[in-house]
Amino acid sequence: MVISIGLEGSANKIGVGIVKDGEVLSNPRHTYCAPTGHGFLPRHTAQHHRDHVLKLVKQAIEEAGVSVSEIDCVSYTKGPGMGAPLVSTAVVARTLAQLWNVPLIPVNHCIAHIEMGRQVTGADNPTVLYVSGGNTQVISYMNQRYMIFGETLDIAVGNCLDRFARVLKLSNDPCPGYNIEQLAKQGEKFIELPYCVKGMDVSFSGLLSHIEGTAVKMLAAGECTKADLCYSLQETVFAMLVEITERAMAHSRSKQVLVVGGVGCNLRLQEMLAIMAQERGASLCATDDRYCIDNGAMIAHTGNLMFAHKMDTSIEKSGITQRFRTDEVHIAWRD
Repeated sequence: MVISIGLEGSANKIGVGIVKDGEVLSNPRHTYCAPTGHGFLPRHTAQHHRDHVLKLVKQAIEEAGVSVSEIDCVSYTKGPGMGAPLVSTAVVARTLAQLWNVPLIPVNHCIAHIEMGRQVTGADNPTVLYVSGGNTQVISYMNQRYMIFGETLDIAVGNCLDRFARVLKLSNDPCPGYNIEQLAKQGEKFIELPYCVKGMDVSFSGLLSHIEGTAVKMLAAGECTKADLCYSLQETVFAMLVEITERAMAHSRSKQVLVVGGVGCNLRLQEMLAIMAQERGASLCATDDRYCIDNGAMIAHTGNLMFAHKMDTSIEKSGITQRFRTDEVHIAWRD
């Protein structure tokens, strides 16, 4: 029986979770929302994390109903992510590990999303579509590695959606992507946009530049509504993602597709993936915003898996890295 506390702070959310052998005991988090029309800057985000992390640690312990003496290890996000927020979170994790005299576990953010998704949905060996503000990857497991079949060649799909939300002056509360999703439901006119799939990879920067350049003119001329633009953007980028995911499923002969990451909360994306999977005689595995969006429980759960295989680190080596690829991690806990 292992109890792990996990700290996640790679982007604009700071989360602390406590997990006991796969069971989530607590999972509070707090989100930094930048002013409308702006993205979140590293220094502001890091300050937000420093302001809230200790309160969240206390809240997580109280909600979990455990004592500090029962915690077996402290897990934290090593990367990938934004440098300043990662550092702020790692400093707290190091401090707690030393105060409580327990092992420190450095967790890959992407791997944590996958393992939390597998745990919550019961997916066995799925093809994984990992979509968030900082990452876009299609992944399959092989020989104790999560291998990347395809990925974005430039910006992540979540970043594409977030930046377009700024053009439309949509609120960052609760998040830009959610507000685009809600507005897209009202769209009635589909506007053709660049569709850029290159083999197993996708590209969103040209599409974003195109819609940024034409949106204001089309809105001013009354040629479309904001809802039409959101609808068209969603349909286009999600179709690109579904295409490369289906191709990966064909290569790996997979009968399950697991969608993880913040954009994975989008119900329209889930619907499109479910249709594709059903047509292939496969099934979709998806979670809600408790686990799709960055959270501490996913770090704690993956930390549990790593703790069982003695994958802890020393304080001297407990750094962070903004670039920490999914396929760099040895998945010792899987056959």
